[in-house]
Amino acid sequence: MVLLPCKSGFYFTFKPRNWTTEIVILKLKINFYLIKILPFIFKEKPMKKIYILAVLALFISCNSLKNTREESFTWEGANMYFLLTDRFKNGDATNDINFNRTEKAAVLRGFEGGDLRGIIQKIDDNYFSDLGINAIWMTPLVEQIHGATNEGTGNTYGFHGYWAKDWTNLDPNFGTKTELKELVEKAHAKGIRVVLDAVVNHTGPVTEIDKIYLNSWVRTSPICTYNNFKNTTECTLVANLPDVLTESNLPAELPQMLVDKWKKEGRYEAEIKSLNDFFKRTGYPKAPKYYIMKWLADYVEEFGIDGYRVDTVKHTNEDVWKDFQKICQESFDIYKKNNPSKVLDKNLFFTVGEVYGYGISQKQNYDFGDKKVNFYQNGFKSLINFDFKGDAHNSYEDLFSKYSKLLNADLNGKTVMNYLTSHDDGSPFDKDRKKTYESATKLLLTPGISQIYYGDETARDLTIEGAAGDATLRSNMNWNDISSNSETKKLLEHYQKLGKFRANHPAVGGGVHQMVSSLPYWFTRVFGSDKVLIGLDLKGGLKEISVAGIFENGEKLRDAYTGKIIKIENGKAIINTEFSIVLFEKI
Repeated sequence: MVLLPCKSGFYFTFKPRNWTTEIVILKLKINFYLIKILPFIFKEKPMKKIYILAVLALFISCNSLKNTREESFTWEGANMYFLLTDRFKNGDATNDINFNRTEKAAVLRGFEGGDLRGIIQKIDDNYFSDLGINAIWMTPLVEQIHGATNEGTGNTYGFHGYWAKDWTNLDPNFGTKTELKELVEKAHAKGIRVVLDAVVNHTGPVTEIDKIYLNSWVRTSPICTYNNFKNTTECTLVANLPDVLTESNLPAELPQMLVDKWKKEGRYEAEIKSLNDFFKRTGYPKAPKYYIMKWLADYVEEFGIDGYRVDTVKHTNEDVWKDFQKICQESFDIYKKNNPSKVLDKNLFFTVGEVYGYGISQKQNYDFGDKKVNFYQNGFKSLINFDFKGDAHNSYEDLFSKYSKLLNADLNGKTVMNYLTSHDDGSPFDKDRKKTYESATKLLLTPGISQIYYGDETARDLTIEGAAGDATLRSNMNWNDISSNSETKKLLEHYQKLGKFRANHPAVGGGVHQMVSSLPYWFTRVFGSDKVLIGLDLKGGLKEISVAGIFENGEKLRDAYTGKIIKIENGKAIINTEFSIVLFEKI
């Protein structure tokens, strides 16, 4: 038995002498104060020592067991794939037209056919697994307004999912609840979490066939001016986007259009019973926000989704989101209790908020001008980081060290979601797709959650002729380019190598960053017992770096980028590759 020091305790490493069928090595991290009992353990017979240590293992935190299913994933370092459900892949052409949505729409502003079946097919094909994706975020799936509306850019349907008509039902253009169940179960089977998109702040626009919700539910004026807290929260984002009265706790009756709709669909009684049970159990008033929260939490309890990306967070009072997270967590707990064999890990229900304009440099507070709000203390594990696309212009070391310091200090226990391209950001980091490899490397190696926007990994065109506004960011996924364009395939392989490395090592996104050498540029990341060594902007050919104090002589390292294996000799790691990047992991 050997006692080895570590960062926050000790490791016991021993080989049971009496086990002849295989060599077993158990590593147990113990607290310093337990050292006092070690002499008593050592006095026991060999097998009794083993039993005692095994019992201790059940009660002591064991961060050293990095290969357990639970510890291999942390939301702090997740690799998330964001896709527009309607634009990713058309897996079922029979659901392309519903509710007589046949009016001609402007370029890329109508339904294009993408659906849950298409996403399922790519899960089956291991497209996400090959990218190292461990979480998928899909745009809202709930039933959208049936008609089209003109926002000044031509007729538009609710293809994007943010114009809810009925939160209790999936839009048939996207698929069915049976397909959603299949998707979640297949994703979970491959270690991929599923994050849906939650809209509580507003309903869909009013059209000739889509009536407005009751006055007790929504307001239609004034339009937000964003110059203070009230003028950001108690207002409509734009004209004809009814704003839910989320600040209200006054009871409100169900809109008659929902009552009539549910009766026509034969589910009125079931929906009413479910609502009554919820309000009786929770004690919440029958205010609009709690209806919507309940409807969204139903997807958690029924399907076991792992999280919500929450839309337009800063346009409501902050306490709304604390209640939302609580309701979703309760539903998550119910799902886990009812489905113990389907539990993926012990993580809490995940929520990431879109607080438009928030950046990591603001740490935990968002400033409305007349009021600062800490959304992290109001239900969120993470916030979308609008600073990242600007920070990505900095050097690797400036970028990495800044994020590591903030995430391990002011944001410790929380995280940010970094992105370079998105569905409603008209100024992405690399709009012309001229920095595709740099984009991948910076996004996937920066501490925090990495958000790959569908088509980043294939250089999907972001400048579509005839498309106005954010529609140009929402073109159909360029699947054909993967097979027909060698450069696209090469870029995809770069994303795959980086993504898998990130997914295999929580240290990449969730660990502590430390520069080892500035020129050539090498750094380490450490998360618990997980440790990686990375080199960037290196010269092709022979590469050498001193690893004294990082790895021991005789230890073997694998370069995850090329698959080459080397052994540490004389305190140095030496490898010969044609690439400018090295991703060392211990084997």
